[in-house]
Amino acid sequence: MADVAAVAGVSAVTVSRVANGHASVTPETRERVEQAMKQLGYRENTAARALATGRFGTIGVVSFDLTATGNLYIVDAVIREAQQAGYGVNLATLDAAIDARLQAAVRRLTSLAIDGLVVVEARILDAPSLRLPDNVPVVVAEGASDVGYPAVGADHGAGATAAVDHLLSLGHRTVHHVSGLADSYPAVRRRDAWQRALRRRECAVPPPVVGDWSAASGYAAGLELLKDPGVTAIFAANDQMAAGVLRAAAESGRRVPDDLSVVGYDDAEVAGFLSPPLTTVRQDLDGVGRHCVSVLLSSMRGEKLDWSTRLLAPELVIRASTAPPA
Repeated sequence: MADVAAVAGVSAVTVSRVANGHASVTPETRERVEQAMKQLGYRENTAARALATGRFGTIGVVSFDLTATGNLYIVDAVIREAQQAGYGVNLATLDAAIDARLQAAVRRLTSLAIDGLVVVEARILDAPSLRLPDNVPVVVAEGASDVGYPAVGADHGAGATAAVDHLLSLGHRTVHHVSGLADSYPAVRRRDAWQRALRRRECAVPPPVVGDWSAASGYAAGLELLKDPGVTAIFAANDQMAAGVLRAAAESGRRVPDDLSVVGYDDAEVAGFLSPPLTTVRQDLDGVGRHCVSVLLSSMRGEKLDWSTRLLAPELVIRASTAPPA
């Protein structure tokens, strides 16, 4: 820094201000300092900055199962938003929501020196024994109101309710459900809302068929449900399973939407290109990731936070896979 200051003809304090993006430096001086940095091959000493400021410029992310569409989109949004704020991101993934795995992942991240932590998918914290470090700010993506940390999530209940209400408004007597994994936070919220929506309209509540989020499980669930000729409407907990239901319908001789209406969830890229194009629920997963970073940065600045979960509203996207029953 002293060498840069000598070449640019400024003080070391001015070089520090330029390196840290302070607005108090005039454009002419900034340009002169940056030119000197380039000439000398100057690189900021991040270790020295961390010692001086107590900040490392890095956010940690712990996620369960990045093969799940929702988790992947949220993590991607967290990374992009953190980078825009000038932070790097270190990522750790878990293959099981147990304390030993979580502690190992958090130890790896804290050993890399992080300023805050985003935990993606609340089932990581479902077990009472799971613990996170007290000295690192934490925000949970897709967390319940009692998760114990500030949380941001999509409003799965509102999305599932919109899907069911749409099908019932078309005249279907009830709606069958292909749910996600039993221990998944989004799957449980969508299933519970589906049940409540049917009961509110005094409709029969058939037993859900549990899938594993894959198209293959949706296909198997569809074949099982369509053994009953009285099934006219199916709400699947994600678009992959809905795609499997569409395949099962075609093989079972059921025309969509003439004989069967199908609604998915997520509005994945493929949804609009299925045959027929899929009616689905679009959730703002990008917004979940961005809000997580915003809340985390506020916490890192020492601001007092409201720990109630921030829920982002979804949108029902109506396409050609739903119609009144024949």
